[in-house]
Amino acid sequence: MSPESDFTRREEVREGPLPAVPQAYSVADPAPLGLAAFAMTTFALSLGNANIWGPGADAAIALALVYGGAVQLFAGMWEFVRKNTFGALAFSSYGAFWIAYYVFVKFVAGGIPAADAPQAVGVFLLGWTIFTFYMTIASFRVSGAVVAVFVLLTITFVFLTIGAFNSNTNMNKIGGWVGIATAAAAWYASFGGVVNETFKKAVIPLMPLAPGSRGPVPG
Repeated sequence: MSPESDFTRREEVREGPLPAVPQAYSVADPAPLGLAAFAMTTFALSLGNANIWGPGADAAIALALVYGGAVQLFAGMWEFVRKNTFGALAFSSYGAFWIAYYVFVKFVAGGIPAADAPQAVGVFLLGWTIFTFYMTIASFRVSGAVVAVFVLLTITFVFLTIGAFNSNTNMNKIGGWVGIATAAAAWYASFGGVVNETFKKAVIPLMPLAPGSRGPVPG
């Protein structure tokens, strides 16, 4: 081994790995937008599920197509540009969830026999419960705010799935109340994301969990 290569090796051992350097992005952070779209649509539907304001479920249908659906799907595509696998999968999938919900309500549900409706809705929700559960595990490397959203969303889906399969209105109501809490957590995460990005410092605590996270990076 040459003296220079030995010196280089010893220097690498002494200094250790270089600190993470903040990455400059060509697009703005789409997470606050995706979270806001998810929160508003979830809030409207959950008001109906909790039987607080029944017509809230009607408002959710319109939101499901445009804001919760299309806008959140766009947010997922922008996360792909930023090479954020978690954000890309989450926003794209839940955007598709809301669009699928719109299609189901508008074009599918009316043609399902009444006796089969509980199983149809239950299977739809069960799949999303499973997906949300394993995304919750991944969220523990994102932030405390995002963990809160996914934990509450998993609980929401569990209650709604049980309620659908058993035609149990009480389970649906509980799912509605937890869904309202989920929307509140998502709004908080969105609020923190946009405020911290705008002020270029951590004004709202989001509790980042990823190793080497440094908070908002000036663009």
